[in-house]
Amino acid sequence: MLESGRLAEIETKTRGRSVRPLARLFPYVLRYRKLVAGALVFLALAATMTLTLPLAVRRMIDHGFSTDDANFINNYFLMLLLIAVLLALASACRYYFVITLGERVVSDLRRDVFAHVTRLSSSFYDVNQSGEIVSRLTADTTQIKSTVGATASLALRNTILCIGAIAMMIVTSPGLSSLVLGAIPIIVFPLVAFGRAVRRRSRAAQDTLAHAMSYAGEAIGASRTLQAFNNEPVAGQRFNDAVESAFSAARDAVRARACLTGFAICMVFGSVVAVLWFGAQRVLDGSMSPGTLSQFLLYSLFAAGSLGALSEVWSEISQAAGAAERLSELLDEVPAIRAPADPVPLPAPATGSVAFEKVSFAYPARDDLPILSGLDLFIRPGETVAIVGPSGAGKSTLFSLLLRFYDPMSGRVRVDGIDIARADPAEVRARIAIVPQDVTIFAGTVRENIAFGRPEAAETAIHSAAIAALADGFVRELPDGYDTMVGERGITLSGGQRQRIAIARAILKDAPILLLDEATSALDAESETLVQRALEGLMKGRTTLVIAHRLATVLKADRILVMDHGRVVEEGTHQALVRRDGVYARLARLQFEQGWDEYLQAAK
Repeated sequence: MLESGRLAEIETKTRGRSVRPLARLFPYVLRYRKLVAGALVFLALAATMTLTLPLAVRRMIDHGFSTDDANFINNYFLMLLLIAVLLALASACRYYFVITLGERVVSDLRRDVFAHVTRLSSSFYDVNQSGEIVSRLTADTTQIKSTVGATASLALRNTILCIGAIAMMIVTSPGLSSLVLGAIPIIVFPLVAFGRAVRRRSRAAQDTLAHAMSYAGEAIGASRTLQAFNNEPVAGQRFNDAVESAFSAARDAVRARACLTGFAICMVFGSVVAVLWFGAQRVLDGSMSPGTLSQFLLYSLFAAGSLGALSEVWSEISQAAGAAERLSELLDEVPAIRAPADPVPLPAPATGSVAFEKVSFAYPARDDLPILSGLDLFIRPGETVAIVGPSGAGKSTLFSLLLRFYDPMSGRVRVDGIDIARADPAEVRARIAIVPQDVTIFAGTVRENIAFGRPEAAETAIHSAAIAALADGFVRELPDGYDTMVGERGITLSGGQRQRIAIARAILKDAPILLLDEATSALDAESETLVQRALEGLMKGRTTLVIAHRLATVLKADRILVMDHGRVVEEGTHQALVRRDGVYARLARLQFEQGWDEYLQAAK
């Protein structure tokens, strides 16, 4: 829920900002010079056809109407009809070019923004909501599409009409034109001031809407949890508050636009009426013909109408500037983790050694809370090491550092002897396969989810990975087998099925380093035994790090590391650690409470 204080904060943050963020779109527009050229040509043609109409009207009025001039009148109206046809064709072509240009530019912009945000570091997502990022990709780009397409076209058309009409007014009557031009500063300066208010309030409206949509996405994604706790009314009220905040901000923006439009129309057409009165006096004293006054009046109306339309268009451009600014903030975000300018290649072939050297780390969002403190750890190629310890000991953080989602505050992490901070993160991650505790299943087919580990894999390789993960049996029983759609987050699958697909994905990647984070936690006892057997085959010849809370799953590890408060406090085999009667023994006692004394005696 955005309260009035947050709205004020947003409004203050956006105060004084201009339409300069739209300059970020110029490189996208210039990619399609043919579309731009076509739009400008037909835009100029349509404006020219419009500006020829008052000339025809003047000659018609000054010439007069009589039966003797029937052919003249017929020819004139045929010419007007031709002008109307050309105007219609030019307007249709203008619409095609500018709308196509807007769609093309926004498609490229969405692609670039999405590609950029997928490369941002984990620290960025620690403090930013995914729903708001999606809102920027959808609502903000839609606003820009409207501006680059229709709004920009209208702005250019009305600008050309305004300039052309003013020029023709000067040619028609310099005296009356001086009155009109003198009124322009009185009109323009307040429009600029109103435009700033519109831009500020439009940005606030976009921010509050993004907040509401972010919460909506979060609540919909957790609909089952929501219903399980009967919290639909609470979520509804919270979303309602967010929507009302967005409405209030949008209403402020609309109010500012309404004032801008009303003021512009009043000033522009008031000046036209004044000029018309002066012109009527000149017609009465014979210094100007009625046709000339009519021509001047039409050009005045064109200038006034285009200037009034520009005031409305300006407010839409201001909204687009706010949207472009929000997207620019994403594009300007620099990943905290990126490849060095001259990355050090990892040795080939890979051996799979892993080392942590005096590593200290705290998450950027909580840098006052250290997770690891001077950690030293070396894992030999092909070794299976289990990492256990109480929650918060830093076990999963080791995986995050090894995958280089974060860099340590001090110390180094090495893979195959190379400091991964000096290597390309993509090359480091290519040597690592992971089965996380919180499995991510995408809304696609089973085949696509398994192939996520190696998108170019052949069909036979996908099936072999599924067989090795003991997933092939249940997959073939699905309605469409490997082509079955599994729903968002794999909602149609059981927890154990999702886990086995994730294991198949890791098997398919065939990386020299394997990370298992509670990889069998979602399986029943029978499936766990079978999958554990499959994992044992997978782990042969690979360096494997296993995080486990259930100690029964780590009994066969070459070494067990016990972590507590960011340090390795114990190390050894299961039997050796039990005999030591330290932290590991305490954890084991809690899990194997029944018969523990007998087991401890046997271990000794």
